[in-house]
Amino acid sequence: MVLVMQELPLMCLMLLLLCRDPGVSAQVGQSFSLQQPEGKVSVAVGETLTLNCTTSGLTAPGPVKWLKGWGSGNKTIYDQRIKDPRVTRAVDVSNTDFTIHIRNVQPEDTGTYYCVKFVKTYSGVDELFQHGSGTEVSVQAKPSPPVVSGPEQRARPEQPVLFTCTTGGFFPNTITVKWFKDRNPLTAPLPKVIKWGVNTYNMSSTVMVTLQKDDVRSQLICEVQHPTLQDPLQGRYQLSRALRVPPSVKVHAEPSPVEVNKTVTFTCLVKEFYPASVSVSWLENGIGIQGKNVFQPSELPGGLFQLRSQVEVQATEERNGSTITCVVVHDAQGPANNSAFLWIFNPGQAGLSKGFQMDKGANPLSSLLLLCLGILLEKGLLGGLLLFLFRRMKG
Repeated sequence: MVLVMQELPLMCLMLLLLCRDPGVSAQVGQSFSLQQPEGKVSVAVGETLTLNCTTSGLTAPGPVKWLKGWGSGNKTIYDQRIKDPRVTRAVDVSNTDFTIHIRNVQPEDTGTYYCVKFVKTYSGVDELFQHGSGTEVSVQAKPSPPVVSGPEQRARPEQPVLFTCTTGGFFPNTITVKWFKDRNPLTAPLPKVIKWGVNTYNMSSTVMVTLQKDDVRSQLICEVQHPTLQDPLQGRYQLSRALRVPPSVKVHAEPSPVEVNKTVTFTCLVKEFYPASVSVSWLENGIGIQGKNVFQPSELPGGLFQLRSQVEVQATEERNGSTITCVVVHDAQGPANNSAFLWIFNPGQAGLSKGFQMDKGANPLSSLLLLCLGILLEKGLLGGLLLFLFRRMKG
């Protein structure tokens, strides 16, 4: 006990020299070493980032901290006096291992991190003593599932249409895009990649497609490849969403011509249209009449639709030569129509008015002139025959 009391002043003197004598302090500091081994680290979004740092040797008292960035813009990531639930020590009680874990990393965690040793000054301020060479952290983010968008309005066959594929939230900015129509590759311009947020990027790619009549069952595919993906991501677009195929319209009458006071059935065949939304109405000489049968659209093997509609008309003499028109409104577009004539014959009268059909766009006036010409010709022949018989009897 007496020996310890005698050596205590000497020990205090040595500690005082360590704190005050620059030469002794320098010798102690020279034995200190800080190792930050990784130069670059890559981690995916949501994973845990591990930053390694160990020390050896002696130095004056002071904390070891982790800083993001260097200079005036640095940010303290770990300080044992500041608790952050995302940042924890790998070995909490170690005096030599200052490795840390950062959980649930995000693109904004990208940067360079430094392990730094500080020493306490006489005034109690932390003073930089030594730091590692820095670990450059790259946070890789997967692109979002690509979305393909088309035109706001449907387009007809043979019309070129622009389609766009977008994805975002990825890092790094290296990304490739391929377009396909079904299995056939398409040529497209290079995608546009722009920075979004702190350390993420967005991409948009466009392609021009000329629609065809048989594209109802076809689809457009946007395929995206990125370093974070093992398999490419795909966005799909059904071309039927962008396609409008107008119908062809044809009207015919059975029987034609028809005996007076009998019933004739006019049939309107609406063929090869898409989509299925269609309405049919009937006119007689421009005035609406009620159809008898309006069948629901039926789907054809290629995905297009067809429809039949019928109307029955009583063949009275005053209706002879009437124009029966089928008016089709498809997908809220302008109407399409086609017409046929109602031709009537009377067995009790000489002559027969031969029936025929009028295609869409035919002029009813010209058809009426033909009818009149036929009647005059018929009357002329009858008159000539009567004159011949009269002269023969007179002779």
